This record gives sequence, C-alpha cells and structure tokens, in this order.
Amino acid sequence: MQILVLTFIAKDRPGLVERLSRSVADQGGNWLESRMAQLADSFAGIARVEIAPGRVDALRDALLALGEDGFHLVVEEAEKEAAPAGALLHLDLIGADQPGIVRDISLCLARHDVSVEDMTTNIEDAPMGAGVLFRARAKVRAPAGLDEGELRDALENLAAALMVDITLAS
Repeated sequence: MQILVLTFIAKDRPGLVERLSRSVADQGGNWLESRMAQLADSFAGIARVEIAPGRVDALRDALLALGEDGFHLVVEEAEKEAAPAGALLHLDLIGADQPGIVRDISLCLARHDVSVEDMTTNIEDAPMGAGVLFRARAKVRAPAGLDEGELRDALENLAAALMVDITLAS
C-alpha cells in the first residue's frame, strides 16, 4: 500500500470531514490517522491515508477536485516509515502570553536535535482576571544518546528567561 499525507484548509462549515473521508473511501483508500482543528473561521488538518499504488492518481484527482468546494489541499506521497530512535518525552509549558514563545522553545529543542512529533498550543484567560496565559503541550523525540539533563538545564534556563513554567517528563 502507498501512504499519502494530506494537508487541507477550508472555511469552517458542517460536512468538511465527511467530504474528505468520502473521497478517500470512494477511491478505495483507508483513513489511518489525522489531526484537525477549527482555527478562527477556518478548519484545517493533516491526515495519513493508505491506498493501493494503482489508485494513487485517482485519489489525488478526487481530492484536488474538492478545490471547487473551497478546499485548499496538498497531497504528498510519504516515504516508508522508519522506526523512531531515541526517547519520547512530554513537554508542558504555561505562562503569561508573549510573542516568541514557540520560536524560543523550538529553537532550544532544535539545538539539542530534539524533534517535535506533536504539539498543541492555545491561549486562555488566567484565573482571577490576571491576563492571558499561553499553554503548550508537546510530544518530542530526543535523539539516541541525548544527555537529558543537559536538555532539562537548557529548558529551565529558557523558562526563567521567559518567566514561564516548563515541565519535561519521560
């Protein structure tokens, strides 16, 4: 089977997931996993599907035809999946919202060759009207042989500079 990765965005309205999943199923594809969310007035997502190699072009055509319904899609053929190396870690961050938090955290992770596998961020009202909080939750993959203590130290230094709380757990 061939693996395809779909990324999509459209103005939010009922039935968007049904239209996408119907296109996949009608072409004999199998929807394996996805992440989707409403952001502002749009609905966006990414999905991994599998399909017989001889059906890839038909599925790609069916999906791209959804552009007439207002979808913006990208369809990419994925490489064979390699077994992940290194430890999976969980990162939680909370603190006063400020520009650059995601940039600074991702830079710190990249400097230690840590890969972000999944990240969710949002803003929320702080308790008792104390402003706006920024929250991030991520699963990150450390490279084999990483000194976890060194990564923790770097994140603690960054947390102090940003005045946020960062927790890193196995």
